[in-house]
Amino acid sequence: MELIDWFKDRFNLGEEILQKLLLTAITLVVLYLIRTFVLRFIFRRISEEEYEGRYLWKRAVKNAYYLLVLTFMILIWVDKIGAVGTFLGLVSAGIAIALRDPLVNLAGWLFIVVRKPLQLGDRIQINGIAGDVIDVRFFQFTINEINNWVDADQSTGRIIHIPNGYVFQHPQANYTQGFPHIWNEIGVMVTFESNWKKAEEILLEIVNEHGEKFSISAKKKLLEASKQFLIFYRTLSPIVYVDVKESGVMLTMRYLVQPRKRRSSEDLIWRDVLTAFAKHQDIDFAYPTQRIYYNANEGKDELRRNADGGLDPIGPRG
Repeated sequence: MELIDWFKDRFNLGEEILQKLLLTAITLVVLYLIRTFVLRFIFRRISEEEYEGRYLWKRAVKNAYYLLVLTFMILIWVDKIGAVGTFLGLVSAGIAIALRDPLVNLAGWLFIVVRKPLQLGDRIQINGIAGDVIDVRFFQFTINEINNWVDADQSTGRIIHIPNGYVFQHPQANYTQGFPHIWNEIGVMVTFESNWKKAEEILLEIVNEHGEKFSISAKKKLLEASKQFLIFYRTLSPIVYVDVKESGVMLTMRYLVQPRKRRSSEDLIWRDVLTAFAKHQDIDFAYPTQRIYYNANEGKDELRRNADGGLDPIGPRG
């Protein structure tokens, strides 16, 4: 009582205000102790290897703690139900004016939780930023960045915090949601003089060796994804497409792969391609060059005969 009287005299506060302040302090301490005890109890039963489970429990307990704090503060400081309505109305108006961005971010968090455009562990891209989602909070979510100055969807090591309100402002690309595979393409260009049909057969054999396992797993996932999204693919098997470019014949390997294995799959495929092409004298890689083409000596038989009959035997070819 002496402490309460001292506060009343020192700060000129009424007895009711002092009682509410004391009750507030006791409530905060008790809730904090309960939070600490619950977390210790949970962590003793979840091993350190189960880092995802520990993280999810910690986040759930923390959110419950903040919700209880807010509830008890309202109950302590607002006496009547009518006053609660007035209080909430004033607070809502103040938030709408002064805290517009946090309010949008809070709505974005609710949208993320309910609609789930992204979840922990998903690989996403939003507003030109790509990475793996490692945390989702009330006002922001956090990703482990990929790409930027690093090639082939590899991590940069940077952690980026993105406001939740971005989900209303920018499209989100999700690499892993629904259908957890992506199409990857590797282009191999050979010279016009190469045996491109043999090269095509070699590439098809290689891409089948490395991509067929992903196609098999993708077929199982496709049925599940079709229940949520209108996803339909006629062919999931690896394939090689043929195209003609200025410098040679472009052979493009197209195959399914898990997003986080794109670079490793390319590494294995390229190693096999380089090894296989080195064994064949009639296959050469093409690259931008300039040359003089003598039609009379290098052209087809009919064209050479026409060149001997008076046509210009030299023609530029790039």
